[in-house]
Amino acid sequence: MSSKSERRAASEDVAAYHEAELAKLVARVGEAIDGFRAGQMDAFDVDQVLHQYSRSAKELWKFCNRGSVELSASLIRDESSFDWWERGAPRRL
Repeated sequence: MSSKSERRAASEDVAAYHEAELAKLVARVGEAIDGFRAGQMDAFDVDQVLHQYSRSAKELWKFCNRGSVELSASLIRDESSFDWWERGAPRRL
């Protein structure tokens, strides 16, 4: 069992990670919208990006908010690699 201060530090690490990773996902949406405005993408392409963003953000949220905050923080500190964008990709049949 961890101390209160260790749990607080773990929570802060997870919150900072969540925000940083979410910003990366939001940037992909921004790029898609810019591509649409520039005529490089159509509305269906942007819709696909929005759908994948939603799925990816949910996967990130689950990692950061379910289960042990200490375990999540440990994985983050160990620099475990997670590609949240790919985790939100539609399943290929």
